[in-house]
Amino acid sequence: MTSNWKLSPSELTFLWDDCPRCFYLKVVRKFNRPWGAFPKIFNRIDKLMKDHYEGKSTSEIAPELPEGIVQFGEKWVTSAPISIPGHEATCFIRGKFDTVVAFSDGSYGVVDFKTSQPRPEHVAFYGRQLHAYAYALEHPTPNSLALAPITRLGLLCVEPVSMDKIGSDQLAYIGDVTWLEVPKDNSFFTSFLDNVLTVLEKPTPPDSNPKCGYCQYRMASRETGY
Repeated sequence: MTSNWKLSPSELTFLWDDCPRCFYLKVVRKFNRPWGAFPKIFNRIDKLMKDHYEGKSTSEIAPELPEGIVQFGEKWVTSAPISIPGHEATCFIRGKFDTVVAFSDGSYGVVDFKTSQPRPEHVAFYGRQLHAYAYALEHPTPNSLALAPITRLGLLCVEPVSMDKIGSDQLAYIGDVTWLEVPKDNSFFTSFLDNVLTVLEKPTPPDSNPKCGYCQYRMASRETGY
């Protein structure tokens, strides 16, 4: 039976780079890493940003964006099966985007919020995630959210830089806001998925990242007999 692997946009970004062996085990063998602690404050900040921009003009995100509004926030998307030449297996995208903006010309853009210092390397790194959402929206499975065409992708980075006192019992963080445009390149995403399927079709897991703490722990437990 031909495999049709589910790929998460976030795992295509973080887990793929962190450790190819853990990525393989997660997707092919359904062997997940233990859940790590994630401070709730980041979820709170993320929600505050989404609530702030909901329904706002795209000019408030970045003046260089076409006229439009912030229309959708945090919706699940699922793509139809993706076939890549040279591979018997297929894959599909399943995940939840941050925000989609609707432009006045009928096209759309996918935006991801980041509480971090903007860096040039973020464009390529998070570009995989944004391209995955865009693909799923433009090539949805039946009954999934469909939006097309997706013409713009980007990151809205908010970097806390100072703090100000408001009233007697409140403080406010002041953040620099930077828009990082991610060029939409379907051939780049197809080439990336080609590499992903090449790894997933291997009969055995690939070598781990030597710095992967999860793989180091598994290896140590085997060697000690635990």
